[in-house]
Amino acid sequence: MTRPEPATFGSYIADARKKLQISQKELASRILREEDDAPISPQYLNDIERDRRNPTSDHLILQFAKALKIDADYLHYLAGKLPDEIRQKNLSEDAVRAAFTAFRRPQTK
Repeated sequence: MTRPEPATFGSYIADARKKLQISQKELASRILREEDDAPISPQYLNDIERDRRNPTSDHLILQFAKALKIDADYLHYLAGKLPDEIRQKNLSEDAVRAAFTAFRRPQTK
């Protein structure tokens, strides 16, 4: 049995947007850049959805989660980024290693 392809950040964003039946232009207008509160461009969103670009900050990931009503933790995972609140904890090497070991354990369904 073949496993389905894992979602990418871009494909997950595109699927969530389509599920809400909103255009790229509409979603782009809801995602505000941290530095100037200006919306991202529809082209930037298109690049993200086609996996040509990745979100550049925790702020953008949280904006996508809010606008699309989806889980921010899963978006961080798909983006390959740790949320700022976790990075700011200044965890020891042992604590990080233990967390990754726990994460790698087989998950029960």
